[in-house]
Amino acid sequence: MPPFTVLHVCMGNICRSPMAERLLALAVRERLVRRSEDPARAEELVHSHSAGTGGWHAGEEMNPPAARQVTGRGGDVEGFAARKLRSDHIDAADLVLTATADQQEYVVALRPDAAARTFVLGEFGRLLAAVDAAALPSGDATPEAVYARGVALVAAAHDARLGASALPTDDLDDPWGRGDQCFSRVADEIEETVHPLAGALLP
Repeated sequence: MPPFTVLHVCMGNICRSPMAERLLALAVRERLVRRSEDPARAEELVHSHSAGTGGWHAGEEMNPPAARQVTGRGGDVEGFAARKLRSDHIDAADLVLTATADQQEYVVALRPDAAARTFVLGEFGRLLAAVDAAALPSGDATPEAVYARGVALVAAAHDARLGASALPTDDLDDPWGRGDQCFSRVADEIEETVHPLAGALLP
């Protein structure tokens, strides 16, 4: 039930998935502003959170270069703490977006019933372009409408992949330990999916 819940998954939950978590939340706020709606309502409509397949960094803040990408783009890093992925996180998610195909397999191995709503982030971005937005439920900015539209969007994206696997190019590079230029490129790739997702949820 509402809000529409998106779970982002990477390996350590300090670089890629926290950037995706916070950049999607930012994109939703920006959509609300464009629609002359109150951006403070974003969390009522879309809950964006994240976890890692490993628990090595549990409790840690976002990796500093990842945090710089989020704040530099207008997002917020307050209150973030890394955590290990649990089955109940997957069960509560309406959409699971993983950084890589390996992590997608990890999620589906943990929760086979989540296969239809689990995608590599880049794969979901590609599939969104194939979805007929006009066939989705109403685009009102209410929790119920955004939830219904989101669930229909995920089902349409799953239908659009027709059993095809993610492409190697859908994976996000792991920027950990690399320079700001690498983090910037990965954040750009994340935005290539989360901006269209926010636009599809709030047309």
